[in-house]
Amino acid sequence: MARTAHTPVIHETPEIAPEAYAEDAQALTTLSIADQQQNARVRAVALRVGYQLPGDAIDPDLIQRDIAANMRRSVEACLEVGRGLSVLKEACPHGQFLARLDVIGLDRKVAAKFMQAATKFSNVSSTRHLEAAIGSQTKLFEMLVLDDEQIDELALEGQTGELKLDDVATMSVKELRAKLRELRQKDEATQRLLQDKNAKIDELTTVKLGVSPWDEKVGKFKGAIAAHFDQLDQGVAQINLFHGSILDEDTQWGDDAEQERLILRQFAVLFGDRLKRLTQQFAELRDHYEATLAGWAAELDNRNLDLFEAAQIEGDAEAVVEEA
Repeated sequence: MARTAHTPVIHETPEIAPEAYAEDAQALTTLSIADQQQNARVRAVALRVGYQLPGDAIDPDLIQRDIAANMRRSVEACLEVGRGLSVLKEACPHGQFLARLDVIGLDRKVAAKFMQAATKFSNVSSTRHLEAAIGSQTKLFEMLVLDDEQIDELALEGQTGELKLDDVATMSVKELRAKLRELRQKDEATQRLLQDKNAKIDELTTVKLGVSPWDEKVGKFKGAIAAHFDQLDQGVAQINLFHGSILDEDTQWGDDAEQERLILRQFAVLFGDRLKRLTQQFAELRDHYEATLAGWAAELDNRNLDLFEAAQIEGDAEAVVEEA
């Protein structure tokens, strides 16, 4: 019996419209750009706080494991935890950072203290002996009440105010807390003394210069200037609130991670453009001030100082007469 000839079936490959290729290519390009920007942001934070990325990778899982390991070690490891948390927050898609804190078993407020410590101590040129003196995580968190200048003094000179680095090493946590509170109270008292001194200088200036017909006009003009600066202060405070709202972990910006990245990029471009413009305007205003009014401010400062010293001499003379 003869075989029946077999005719091969040729399946036609469906044609894909060029527009579909273009859309896919655009999507890939957008995703690639977003990944590159994310990579750059994460590495910038790591460089700023001095964090060594595990395996030079920005993978949140690797960073999370590195943080968990450092939490069981020394003060230097505590600072490394803070650095790692700062980088992890930047590496995580919006809304995932808190979930990773739960996995690590770290309270949000404690995590914030770790990050604050890492930022504060990252600006200190030499911290080895400072870390050794602090000795524990609890003391490290207590030290956060000091400002950057005080920490620099402690690291470079071994003392800030009446607080010595050697004392930090030997004090209990309770003693350190009390000493820091005492130091802060003395700083506040010094600030109040300076304010009182400046108020006295202003009072003496007013007495010596007397009242003139120009006072009302000058007062109104000064009030208008101050009001506009107050508006600037309020505007900056409001912009800071907007910035915080954008980065709020509980706020969602989009139906998925990719859409959210694109929206956050729009916010970033808007903030960046307007900040650049404001920075240029303030730089021009500052340059104009330095070239003109700054000289008058220095002259008035010298005049106030002369008046204050003259009043002191006059007061001392009156005291001598009364004693006589």
